[in-house]
Amino acid sequence: MAIDLNLETIHTRGQCRVAPNEIKIVQAFQNGAVDREIVAPRSIIFESKADIGFRVAAHSLTLSCFNSPQLPLHLSIADSTRHLALGFRRGLVVNALYWISDVQMAMEVTQILLNAQAVDGALRKQAEENLKQFQEQNLPSFLFSLAGELANDDKPAESRKLAGLILKNALDAKEQHRKIEFVQRWLSLDPTLKAQIKAFLLRTLSSPSLDARSTASQVIAKVAGIELPHKQWPELIGSLLSNVHQLPAPTRQATLETLGYICEEVSPDVVEQDHVNKILTAVVQGMNSTEENNDVRLAAIKALYNALGFAQANFSNDMERDYIMRIVCETTQSPELRIRRAAFECLVAISSTYYEKLAQYIQDIFNITAKAVKEDEEPVALQAIEFWSSICDEEIDILEEYGGDFSGDSDVPCFYFIKQALSFLVPMLLETLLKQEEDQDQDEGAWNIAMAGGTCLGLVARTVGDDIVPLVMPFIEDNITKPDWRQREASTYAFGSILEGPSLDKLVPLVNMALNFMLSALMKDPNNHVKDTTAWTLGRMFEFLHGSALDTPIITPANCQQIITVLLQSMKDVPNVAEKACGALYFLAQGYEDAGPASSPLTPFFEEIVRDLLTVTHREDAGESRLRTAAYEALNEVVRCSNDETAPMVVQLVPVIMLELHQTLENQKVSSDEKQNELQGLLCGCLQVIIQKLGSSEPTKYHFMQYADQIMSLFLRVFASRSATAHEEAMLAIGALAYSTGADFAKYMTEFYKYLEMGLQNFEDYQVCAITVGVVGDVCRALEEKILPYCDGIMTQLLKDLSSNQLHRSVKPPIFSCFGDIALAIGENFEKYLLYAMPMLQSAAELSAHTAGADDDMTEYTNSLRNGILEAYSGIFQGFKGSPKTQLLMPYAPHVLQFLDSLYMEKDMDDVVTKTAIGVLGDLADTLGSNAGPLIQQSVSSKDFLKECLSSDDHLIKESAEWAKLAISRAISF
Repeated sequence: MAIDLNLETIHTRGQCRVAPNEIKIVQAFQNGAVDREIVAPRSIIFESKADIGFRVAAHSLTLSCFNSPQLPLHLSIADSTRHLALGFRRGLVVNALYWISDVQMAMEVTQILLNAQAVDGALRKQAEENLKQFQEQNLPSFLFSLAGELANDDKPAESRKLAGLILKNALDAKEQHRKIEFVQRWLSLDPTLKAQIKAFLLRTLSSPSLDARSTASQVIAKVAGIELPHKQWPELIGSLLSNVHQLPAPTRQATLETLGYICEEVSPDVVEQDHVNKILTAVVQGMNSTEENNDVRLAAIKALYNALGFAQANFSNDMERDYIMRIVCETTQSPELRIRRAAFECLVAISSTYYEKLAQYIQDIFNITAKAVKEDEEPVALQAIEFWSSICDEEIDILEEYGGDFSGDSDVPCFYFIKQALSFLVPMLLETLLKQEEDQDQDEGAWNIAMAGGTCLGLVARTVGDDIVPLVMPFIEDNITKPDWRQREASTYAFGSILEGPSLDKLVPLVNMALNFMLSALMKDPNNHVKDTTAWTLGRMFEFLHGSALDTPIITPANCQQIITVLLQSMKDVPNVAEKACGALYFLAQGYEDAGPASSPLTPFFEEIVRDLLTVTHREDAGESRLRTAAYEALNEVVRCSNDETAPMVVQLVPVIMLELHQTLENQKVSSDEKQNELQGLLCGCLQVIIQKLGSSEPTKYHFMQYADQIMSLFLRVFASRSATAHEEAMLAIGALAYSTGADFAKYMTEFYKYLEMGLQNFEDYQVCAITVGVVGDVCRALEEKILPYCDGIMTQLLKDLSSNQLHRSVKPPIFSCFGDIALAIGENFEKYLLYAMPMLQSAAELSAHTAGADDDMTEYTNSLRNGILEAYSGIFQGFKGSPKTQLLMPYAPHVLQFLDSLYMEKDMDDVVTKTAIGVLGDLADTLGSNAGPLIQQSVSSKDFLKECLSSDDHLIKESAEWAKLAISRAISF
C-alpha cells in the first residue's frame, strides 16, 4: 500500500504542504486513519524531475534506500531551523522503517509526556500505553524523540524532565539481566542515531533549565557507562573539559556534575590517566575559593567525591595530594552550608579510600572536625563525626585482620589515629550526647548529632579497648543522677556505647555496680528517653557480658528474678521502651542458648515470659517501633534456649501459634494488607523455631508430630498470599518440618511440589528462590531415594536457573550445592544427570579458578561459588560410593583434580573453601579408589595442598586433611 507523492499531486489521508525543493509534514495521518493491522511497512514513491529536500519536524525518519544503498540511511531533524537535504533521483522507492502512527506519536511526544503526569487516571494510563507502544514499535525513534524533547528549551519543563527520566531508565536497570539487555540494545543501535542523541544531550548541558541540565548529566553518564568500556565515545571527556573554565557558570556547573556522574558510573580502569589528571584539575579549580558561583563549587566537590577512586596515582604524588587535601580542607570553611557538608563528605570518603596517606593531615583535620561538631549546623556536624567513625572502621578492620603487631616497615599500616587523638576526641563526642532531640525515640528513622556521637563513641571503644574507660566513666558518674533528663540519658548512652571493645576484666566490675541502678532507672525514671536508653544499655550488657561460658557472670540466681521482673514490666511501657525491653530479654535468653540440657535460670519463669511476650504481640500499638517484631524475636530466642524441663510448654505453644496463623489467613479473605503479610511471616518464623526445637530429640518430636499435618496445611495456604517475606518464612519452616519428619515428609510432596517449583522459578524475588534451593536440600536429606520421582523436574529447573541471566548471581552457588544434596539422596540414580550437571560444574569451576585483582565483593562471591561447586562434587562422589557405576565418574576426575590444583596455586581460598576442597580430594580417592591412584599421585593437591592442610591451625581443616590422607593412601597402595 504505497503513498504516492509528487510536486503536483498528493495522495494521502493526512495533509501535506509542498514548497519548492521541500515537503514539510504539517499533519500526519488524521486520528483513526492509520490501519494498525497492516503488517508490511509502508512505501513512499517519489516521482520528481528534481532533487527533493525533506524537513521533518520534531522527529526522526529512518530510511532504507532499496536501489541506492550509497545514500545515507538516516534522515533526522530536530526542529524547523535545521534540516538535511537528501537527494532523490526520479523513480526512487524509499521504505519507511517505522509506522505512520509512530510518526504521529513522535510529533505528539510532548503532549503524551504531559498526559503521563496528568491527575486524570484514565488519561495518564493511555499516555503510558502510548509511550510503551512507541518504545516497543520503534526504539530508535523513541529514544531520539526523548532526547530531542529534553534538548528543546521551548518545551515545557515537565515534559522535558520526564523525557530525560525515561531516557535514563531505558539505558540502565537494577536487575543485572535487564542491565545487560539494555547495554546490548544501545550498542546495537545505528551509530549515526546514537551520535545525534549524544549531541542533543551535550547541547542540553547549556540549557537555561537546571532540571534539564541535571537530567542530561545523568543520561550522559549512563551512555558513558555503556560506551567507554567498549572503547566508544573516546572524545567525550575531552569535549567536556575543553574550555570548561571559559563557559558560563550554569554550563560549568552542569559539566562538572556530568564528570562526577561519569566517574560514579564507570570503572577507573577505562579512563586514561591523562584524562583523570585533567578531570581532577578541572574539579579542584572549580572548588577553589576564587570560584564565585556556589553551584559550580558544589558540583566540583561532588565530582571530586565520585572521582576519588580514579585518583590513586595522584594521591601517591606528594605535591598533588597536598594540593587536593588543602583545597578540600579550605572548602570545609565555605560560607555556604551545602558546600561545607559536601566537603566533609569528601573527607569521609578520603578517610576510607586513602587512610594510609592521612598521617600528615590528621591534626589539621581534627581541628576542622572539632570546630564543625561544636559550632556548625547539624548536617555539617554529622559529617564531621562521620569522619572519625570512618577512621575507626578502617583501624578496626586492620587490627582484626592483621592483629596489633606492626613493625615499622609493615606493609599494612595502622597509624593508631584514634588512640593518638583519644584524649581530645572522647570529650568532643561526649558533648554531642547532650544534643538530643525531644522526639528522637518515636521516629524510627531519626539520626541526629547525639546518635552519631554515641555511634562513634562505640566504634572508638572497639578500636582502643580498655583505654576509653577512664575517659568516659567520670562523665557517667557526673551526669547519671542529674535532674536534667538530657544529662541522665547522655550518661546512660555513653555507658551502653562502651560495652563492646574493652576487656571483661575492665567492664564486669563496672557492670556489676551499675546493674541494680539501671534496673531501678528502667522502672522509676520519669522520662521515656532515659528509660528507652536504659533498656537498650541493659540489652548491650546481656549481649556482650553474659553467657554460660563466662567465668564471672553478671547474672546470678540472686539477681535473675529481679532482672526478669523488671523486663516483663517494662514490656508494658510505651512502644519504644517496650521494644528495647524485648531486645534485652532476647540477649538475656541468648546467653543461655549453649547451656545444654541442664536447668536454665530462665526455666522457672518460662511460662510467664512466653505469656507476657504473646500479650505484647496483641497490643493495639504493637505495630509501632518494631514492637511486635521484637516480641516474636524474643519469643523465638526463649524457645531456642528452652530445655527438656520446659519442652511440654513449648508443645503447648504450637496450637496457639497455629491458631494465630489461621486467623491471619482468614482475615486475608476479607482484606489483604502489609501488616497481615508481615504477621504471617513472623508466625511462620516462630513455628520454624518451635519445629527445630521439638524435632531435635525423639521424646519431644513424638509429641509434636500430632500437629504436623495441620501445620503443613497452614504453610501451603500461606503460599496463596502474595507476600515474598511470608513465602520465605513459610519455605524455611517447611525445610525445618522436612528435617524433623524425615521420610514421613513424602506424604506432603504431591501438594508441596508445585510450590517448590514456583519458588525455583521466582527470579524476581530471588531470596525466595535461594531459600527454595536450600529447602530442596532439606527435603533430599529427609526423603533420600523417595525424592527420585520429583528429581527430573527439580534438576530441569535448577539447570534452567544456572543458565539464566535473569537470576541474581547469589543464588547460583547454593544451586551447585543442591546438586550434591540430590546426588547424595538418590545415589547412582544421579547417572542420568551427569551429562548435564558435570559440564555446568566444569564451566563454573574454570570461571572461579582465577580471581587475581578482584575486589573484596567479587572475591567473597567467588569463594562462595567455589564452595558450592566443591560441595556438588563431594555429594556426587559420596553418592556413587560403593556403586558399580563409579566408573562413570572417571572421565571427570582429571578436571576435578585440576580444579583443586588451581585453587591451591591461587592462594586466595578462605578457610571454608579450603576445608571443602581437601574433603573433595578425600571423597574422590575414597570413591574411585585405585582407578584414580595414578591421577592423584600426579596432582599438586595430593602432596603440597594436603601437607599444608595437615599443619593447619584450624582443627576442622586438619581433621578433613587427615581423613583425605587416609583415603589417598588406600587408593595409591592398591
